[in-house]
Amino acid sequence: MKNNYIPTAAGLYVNYLVHGMGVLLVTLNMAHLQDQWQTDAAGVSIVISSYGIGRMVVLLVSGMLSDKFGRKPFVYLGMMCYMIFLLGMISSGSIYVAYAFGIMAGMANSFLDSGTYPALMESFPQSPSTANILIKAFVSGGQFMLPFIISIIIWFDGWFGWSFVIAAVIMAINAVYLRKRQFPDHRAVAVTANGAGGEKANERESTLFDGVCFTLYGYISMATFYLVSQWLAQFGQFVVGMPYESSIKLLSIYTVGSLVCVFVTAALVKKAVSSVFLLMLYTFISFCALLVVCLFPSPMMVMAFSFVIGFSAAGGVMQLGLTIMAMSFPSGKGKATGIFYTAGSLATFTIPLITAKLSQVSIASIMWFDVGIAAAGFAIALLIGYRQFGPRTAGANVNSANA
Repeated sequence: MKNNYIPTAAGLYVNYLVHGMGVLLVTLNMAHLQDQWQTDAAGVSIVISSYGIGRMVVLLVSGMLSDKFGRKPFVYLGMMCYMIFLLGMISSGSIYVAYAFGIMAGMANSFLDSGTYPALMESFPQSPSTANILIKAFVSGGQFMLPFIISIIIWFDGWFGWSFVIAAVIMAINAVYLRKRQFPDHRAVAVTANGAGGEKANERESTLFDGVCFTLYGYISMATFYLVSQWLAQFGQFVVGMPYESSIKLLSIYTVGSLVCVFVTAALVKKAVSSVFLLMLYTFISFCALLVVCLFPSPMMVMAFSFVIGFSAAGGVMQLGLTIMAMSFPSGKGKATGIFYTAGSLATFTIPLITAKLSQVSIASIMWFDVGIAAAGFAIALLIGYRQFGPRTAGANVNSANA
């Protein structure tokens, strides 16, 4: 049967292409914005931390309001806030004004999420997981494109602000495109697939301890890849000694890795590979990759492991953690989602504040800090794995004994 919501989905995905660019725009234009705002790298990092505040302010509430008033108003509210952020950043004369626009960016992200994720699940009730994981692909696509856009602007000796304007224009055109697109009825009950890879929720009752573990993982998984996405280019330039034009391309390699992982993970989960196993595996790989980069900071090594870090830390591991948490608390999936992503938003607020201090010591210390975060993430992933696999193994042993 023909799905009438495919044109709508296309517009929703384009919003996340712009979001992928928006996440990196301030970082990749840091030198220019330092001059415009009359501050240093630490000041710009503090502005970046405002994203987390904006996201936390409306994240839990916007989802509930989306259930009441529908998806389309919140998609448009997110688009409007994003355009204000993009144009506001290049017109700000101080970090105080820029901080306010940064909060607007965080709010835009929350509004888009609260309208887009439910809309896609309602548009594709037979394959909601695939529909939602493609969001990550478009975010990675935007992050991949941006360094090339900036390189072209530099090549023509253009104004740095054009990168912000281009993103805002794409969003504005998409707003016109979505205006007459049909959205599904948000009051309709969608029949969705149960879990990822056909896995069933654990038969045991999950405890508060499990909830704490997942919440910590939500914070750490976001912190790990968010820190790399914000500082990888600076690490390549100031620690490894790469030219600026080459260092920003590290982010393109990083995002290619994350994009590849989206499709690899989707294929593996479809073949019933355990999400818990992938969670532990990806977290371990990201820890090892970050450690190698810090121990051997050469251009060749950093370029190679940028792909590995993107694959393991930013290719959907956070979505895996959320899926497992929701499966562990089947009667409170909405609440679990809010808690998990609020923890991630807390990371986007606190991590830039920490890196602002570390940047005054050295850029290398920031990456070593990320190694420590990744190590803690692997420890928590192992604990989650033990809690998830333990009951199943015990149940199998009991059944064998009773046979």
